[in-house]
Amino acid sequence: MPTDLLRCLTSLLEIAFLIGLALLATNAATGLETDVSRHLPRTLVAPLHTLAFIALLVLPVALAIRLVIMGQLRQFIEAVLIGLIAAGVAIGCAELLQLPSLDSLYRALVRSGSPAGATALDPYLAALATYLTVIGLSGRPRWRTWFWIAISFYCLTSVALAHDTSTVLSLLITLALGAAVGSGLRYVVGTTSERPPAAEIAGALSLAAIPVVEIRRVPDGRPESRRYTAVSADGERLDVTVFDRDQQAADFLYRLYRRLRLTSQASRSVPVTVNRAVERSALMAYAVEDAGVPTPKLLAALRVGPEAAAVATRHATGTTLADLPNPPSDRLLGAVWDAVRQLHRHRVTHRSLTPDHILVTGDGRDGAVMLLDPSDGDIAASDLQIRLDLAQLTAALALLVGPERAAALARQKVGQATMTSLVPLLQPVVLHRSTRASLRRHKDVLPALRKGLIGTAPEPAPELEQLERIKPRSAITLVAVVIAAYLIIGQLGRRNFLPVLRQSDWRWILVGLLLSAVTYAGASWSLSGFVLEKLRFARTVLAQLAGTFVTLVAPAAVGGVALNIRYLNKAKVAPADSASSVAVSQVIAFALHMTLLVVFIAITGGAHRAPFHVPGWAYFALAAIAAVALSVLAVPAGRRVIRSRLAPTLGQVIPRLLDIAQRPAKLAEGIGGALLVTFGYILCLQVSVLAVGAHAPFFAVAVVFLTGNAIGSVVPTPGGLGAIEIALSGALATIAHVPTAFALSAVLLFRLLTFWLPIPVGYVAIKYLQRQDAL
Repeated sequence: MPTDLLRCLTSLLEIAFLIGLALLATNAATGLETDVSRHLPRTLVAPLHTLAFIALLVLPVALAIRLVIMGQLRQFIEAVLIGLIAAGVAIGCAELLQLPSLDSLYRALVRSGSPAGATALDPYLAALATYLTVIGLSGRPRWRTWFWIAISFYCLTSVALAHDTSTVLSLLITLALGAAVGSGLRYVVGTTSERPPAAEIAGALSLAAIPVVEIRRVPDGRPESRRYTAVSADGERLDVTVFDRDQQAADFLYRLYRRLRLTSQASRSVPVTVNRAVERSALMAYAVEDAGVPTPKLLAALRVGPEAAAVATRHATGTTLADLPNPPSDRLLGAVWDAVRQLHRHRVTHRSLTPDHILVTGDGRDGAVMLLDPSDGDIAASDLQIRLDLAQLTAALALLVGPERAAALARQKVGQATMTSLVPLLQPVVLHRSTRASLRRHKDVLPALRKGLIGTAPEPAPELEQLERIKPRSAITLVAVVIAAYLIIGQLGRRNFLPVLRQSDWRWILVGLLLSAVTYAGASWSLSGFVLEKLRFARTVLAQLAGTFVTLVAPAAVGGVALNIRYLNKAKVAPADSASSVAVSQVIAFALHMTLLVVFIAITGGAHRAPFHVPGWAYFALAAIAAVALSVLAVPAGRRVIRSRLAPTLGQVIPRLLDIAQRPAKLAEGIGGALLVTFGYILCLQVSVLAVGAHAPFFAVAVVFLTGNAIGSVVPTPGGLGAIEIALSGALATIAHVPTAFALSAVLLFRLLTFWLPIPVGYVAIKYLQRQDAL
């Protein structure tokens, strides 16, 4: 049952909260325990503790006997077995708390002065919590009361006893752990359904003066309810909706997410109880009927046992708009608009105006319409809620009959001014779930509908209205900022830049800053050179700066590529062209990198002063790589794998490269930008070496950068943290013969100029581009 999953997640969140409380508020918890011990009469603590413990032994046995007598032996066995598992989990967690790395948490969960090895968690209490969770006490109020009284006295007296090591937090964590294990395993294993069957539902309806002679289940996609069709004794057909307590949680997390994401008027309420769901359904049925809009008549709203309730309505014959064999006529669609407008005149909304909720009665093309299932609607609706209802109807009809026809009919029924005001609300996030799913399959419908609704209006297209409290993009950015801050603090904690800056020549540092800035201009040219469409230079430079921040929280080969593709998509470049342009720029940059590496190695190796000699192990490594490559190519399966990996990339790169080759200026811009990036970094590293007071040949520094950057980019860490510094400092010492101390200082200065300092600028660039809807 979804309720079990929800309870498990809630219990886990409670455990996390209590652990944080134990680490941050240890003194407050200790003070609470002291107050409890001081105010409870000491002469009564021990007897009460004994009585509570005996009650916690007797009550589970009594409940087990009752279960066996009632024929629920399987539920009892499952509760005992899962309870034993929970006891084992509690023992295991108590042993983990003995680890040295968790010593601070262990000390917060046991009483001060406790002997070494004292148990922080109570296995029996965890097993009891699991036992009760699996059995379930929601329909047994007396049992629930007695168990809570016994558990409360047991916990209070445990805290008050001087020789007990338990604390308030450890007891609460134990209970939450038992609930989490019980509900989680109950969700995995399953449980006997307590939902009332069809016969019980028919009996409840008969008691409500609606004698039912036939009832059967109707398949329905709604997770929060069950649908039945019934026939009464006088032959009248009924539609019965059953709300089960456990099913109310099926859609709870999704609706809660929508409630948190959207503003209160844009999101629908979250009925978490059966009573709330039935009351809302009945209220909306009466409100729609009072507004003079046809809807199935409510006949009964009643309880069906302790765990469910039902709503019965008179069955309406007809065909929904979604099931019409032929496209609806304009007259029929006009009747739909008239019904919805009549509803809105009484300040009532439907909020689920989809084709399957609009019933056509009588003639399939020109008959009357009836609005089905208005339980998601609003009464005393605001102007925004009415406009949202109209936006939903317009989008649903656009998917049904096409955006042009839907827009023309909407303008005819409600006027150009009203339709123009709906354009800012035509956002997938505020539409019905089924409408959003259809729009994902027909991505061209919503833009065409917006264009059709604006029509010949003289005003420019209005911007989309802000209906979200927080956007997923903003949430992801916030998480990235937190991760970035954590990484920056951790990395800066292991690097001391102050001595390096004090001992460096500030004139060279300023030159290095200028060269670092030049690399971003080169990166923008490298990207725009392989895009046939014209890009704004300033925004492209900002996008490359934003890439610095992205590479802090993702590998450069992943984050930078994804960011550039998104930037090009926002710049109105087709998705296929965006991917191919970024792929070409990456391939060209790689080819230039390897070519320059070979050239500079040859030049450095032929130098008379401090020539570079390839180590002997490098030849063996190259030979091994060549042998592996030849072995893979010799096997058909290996060739197929390589072909499958290279074919998509080559399929994107070659056509785009042929297009670019026909424009020499574009090709020169792209290659020139890639070269400017590489030489900018090489010169910046050279300047960093000079700034710390060392000297190294230019070609040797070029080999150092190209080699170290290649090694660092292979390591899949955000920003190549750690790998690039090690590779560059080692290469400077071995290839360029820079003293080790100077090499490390130069690399730290180089990374400060090219990576750490641009990070805050990159974050500002991201926020600016997001506000401009350019990223």
